Amino acid sequence: MAKLKKSSRKSPSAAASPADLQAKAEQLSRGLAESAQQIWLAGVGAFQRAQHEGSKLFDTLVKEGAGFETATRKAATGHVDAVRDAVEERVGSVRERAVDTWDRLEKVFEERVQRALTRLGVPGREDLAELSARVDALTRAVKQRGALPAAAKPASAATKKKASTPAKKAAKPAKPAKAPLAEAKAAPRRRKAAAPAKVRKAALAPITAPEVP
Repeated sequence: MAKLKKSSRKSPSAAASPADLQAKAEQLSRGLAESAQQIWLAGVGAFQRAQHEGSKLFDTLVKEGAGFETATRKAATGHVDAVRDAVEERVGSVRERAVDTWDRLEKVFEERVQRALTRLGVPGREDLAELSARVDALTRAVKQRGALPAAAKPASAATKKKASTPAKKAAKPAKPAKAPLAEAKAAPRRRKAAAPAKVRKAALAPITAPEVP
């Protein structure tokens, strides 16, 4: 039965005439030609549309690219500013801490040095400041006192000149008092000269023999 069915199916195709086959081939070729022409026309239409709308599309693409670039730039700058602010804040805090620690160390060092100097008896800043203030006060007082006698110096100088002239005149007669001084200086010389004379007299005196009992 199966063999009969297969033979029955093959029989119509085998019985087809060559005219039918030619017609089918022509139909297929026409369909392919039409589809190829449609594809070609579609490509030509796309090319024409691209030529007409190419400038508009290019402008729109440029605008979209510029907008995207500005957006990305703003985002990048904002991020950079945020990072910069954060870094500056951290640097400022670290700097403040370093300055505070340095000030503390400096104060401690100054206190220790001051203690060592006070133990050794060396004056400190406060002592030197007090001394300088006292010296300034003394100099001011001396200047104030010196300004008052400066005005009275001409009158005192005139009075001193008047008083000194009679004293010089009265002192001139006192010159004869030099004679006693000359005599006092010559007395030792006379004594020295008299001593050898006495020795000579004693040597020239006759020697007497002692008396015999």
